Amino acid sequence: MSDKTAQQITLAFTGASGAPYGWRLLQCLLKQQVTVHLLISSAARVVFATEHCTKLSAAPEKCQAQLVELLQCPPHLLKVYGKDDWFSPVASGSAAPKQMVVCPCSTGTLAAIANGASENLIERAADVVLKERGQLILVPRESPLNAIHLEHMLKLARLGVTIMPAAPGFYHNPTSIDDLVDFMVARMLDHLGLEQQLLARWGYQGETH
Repeated sequence: MSDKTAQQITLAFTGASGAPYGWRLLQCLLKQQVTVHLLISSAARVVFATEHCTKLSAAPEKCQAQLVELLQCPPHLLKVYGKDDWFSPVASGSAAPKQMVVCPCSTGTLAAIANGASENLIERAADVVLKERGQLILVPRESPLNAIHLEHMLKLARLGVTIMPAAPGFYHNPTSIDDLVDFMVARMLDHLGLEQQLLARWGYQGETH
């Protein structure tokens, strides 16, 4: 999309390990002036406190102000909603962004989306994207995967959902954890149709696009 200011994306953090992936993606989206509708589960706040040393407020308004300050982004680009905010734009097909990423995606959230649970705003937002034929990207981080996990992934993949496990490659010779995180975030940005300068494409010998 050439006009980045017109692009809106729903981003959900859930309780799987992998908070740095979600944080880095949020940074990159805001840097490109994409409006982000952010949803954070209770378990995700625990994970962020553990893995990212960031204690996110449970109150949406306070969390939004906290993130705007931490990320130094224009306030209008970041919207944070509570799990029961059924009047938020992401809850309705008439207003929700056509693109959504769940990163990291817990296997519980995966199961709920695969079975149309819609018991909280994250699940409802994903259901809206599916019913409106939008783009849904799920970034699960679990190992090993059991047959139930795989069946849910297959079910969603057949509906057009992109299943992108947090499994960074090593062909770019990473030298830090940040390099591994950027590998995955670069792939997410590619699929969202956004430019990225995080990872050289295969065969371009150090060039980024």
